[in-house]
Order: sequence, then C-alpha cells, then structure tokens
Amino acid sequence: MQPGTMDRRHAVRDLLADRAELLVVSGLGSPSYDVFAAGDDAANFYLWGAMGGAAMMGLGLALARPRQPVAVITGDGEAMMGVGGLLTISVRKPPNLTVVVLDNGQFGETGMQRSHSGFGVDLAKLAQGAGFSEVVTIRNLEGVAAFRPRLQDVAGGPRFAVLRIAPGNQERALPARDGVYLKNRFREKLGLPVS
Repeated sequence: MQPGTMDRRHAVRDLLADRAELLVVSGLGSPSYDVFAAGDDAANFYLWGAMGGAAMMGLGLALARPRQPVAVITGDGEAMMGVGGLLTISVRKPPNLTVVVLDNGQFGETGMQRSHSGFGVDLAKLAQGAGFSEVVTIRNLEGVAAFRPRLQDVAGGPRFAVLRIAPGNQERALPARDGVYLKNRFREKLGLPVS
C-alpha cells in the first residue's frame, strides 16, 4: 500500500476546526499529541496507556450522550488492536459516533515498524464489511475539509474515516497526564458531578 502524504498535525487541526460541541476521545500516543496540538479543550478525553480502548470509550460516550456528536481519533495500530470494538460499534450503530483512523502504515510508538496496514490491510474495507453506515478514505486536506461537517451529524452514523497520513513522527505535544484531572475536567464539561 502506498504511504499517505498528509501531514498528521495539519490533518487533525483541519478536522477539528469549528468543532462546536464535538466530544473527542483520542487514542494512545500520537493521536493524543495531534488532538492536543490542534487545541486543548475540556471536551477532549486523552487516553494514556489504553491501547485498543479509544473506540470502546467513544462507543460508551456516544450511547450515553445520543444528542451530542462524538469522534474517536486513533491510529492504525490501535484500530487493528481493537477490531472487536469496531465490530461492536457496527452492531450497536450509534448514529452520533465517528471513528477517525490516522493511518501511516506504522507503529509510531514502538519504533516505526510497519503495521498491518503498511503490509496492505485496508481498514476502510474492514469497516465497510463490518457494517459501518459511512466509510471514507481521505488522502488530502481538501478531503478533510469536506468530511469535517460529518463529525457534527448525530443521525447518520456510525461513520468510519481513514486519513492517509505521511509516515514519520512529529515532535510530541503532550497533554496533561493526570487521569483524575482529565476525568474531572471532562465530567465538568458534560455538566456531571465531579468527584
């Protein structure tokens, strides 16, 4: 599979522009750095050390908040680790959930080894076969801008978007790592009690 060419930081920044009430769950490592670099927000829930868990966290959030748009932004390695979670999403069909996979064909957190998608696994076809309502592969920033309004849709999902980003790592932009702080900040944003 040909590597993508989009700069991951630009792609995520453009994707999250004009986000309104969008709730974002970001996956382990680089996706969290990218979401943070695009602008820290109390509506971002950064996962630390929860490889494979972002999609399931997003599913739970989407089911709990059906009138609010939810996006999961994760990497190809985590998406493949959480295939069972993607299948569960397709069965539950939360209409307000979008899963965005930043696919560079590499395991960025462990040394840039080629990932399954780097060997040719097509995550969009996997999502399509699983039964996601909408599946797209985006290869340029124009495609990101065209897809961005879909993140606000609370009626047409679940959606699955693969963003074909360029291989390589960016300088880390580290959000807070204090899990209690992040949980409380997120709950407060949702108007829930903080403990």
